[in-house]
Amino acid sequence: MTNKKTLILGATPDPGRYAYLAANKLVKHGHTIVNVGIKKGEVAGVEIEKPERIHHDIDTVTLYVGSGNLPQLFDYILETHPQRIIFNPGTENSELRRRAEEQGIETLYACTLVMLSTGQY
Repeated sequence: MTNKKTLILGATPDPGRYAYLAANKLVKHGHTIVNVGIKKGEVAGVEIEKPERIHHDIDTVTLYVGSGNLPQLFDYILETHPQRIIFNPGTENSELRRRAEEQGIETLYACTLVMLSTGQY
């Protein structure tokens, strides 16, 4: 299995949220994570940072931010220039998808947790 460094946008220390579950499952599967969100704290041993520092070594951005809050994060996401963006359920955004694909970034309307569980990550 290849380590796919993953930026979790919408990371939260709340154990009842899917972003929290995904962070832990990604680490369990051997992937390095970067937690980015507005909440303070840590998930899976990694501090949550604000969406300010651009990471240039990201394979995958997995989204856990509602589509209504995504437009203000478009530039941040696209400047990261990941290999792919996973739009988890509830984060679908056709404008971001179009802009990402124009830059050669793969986009998936999928669920990170399901992909990990089925070996499709």
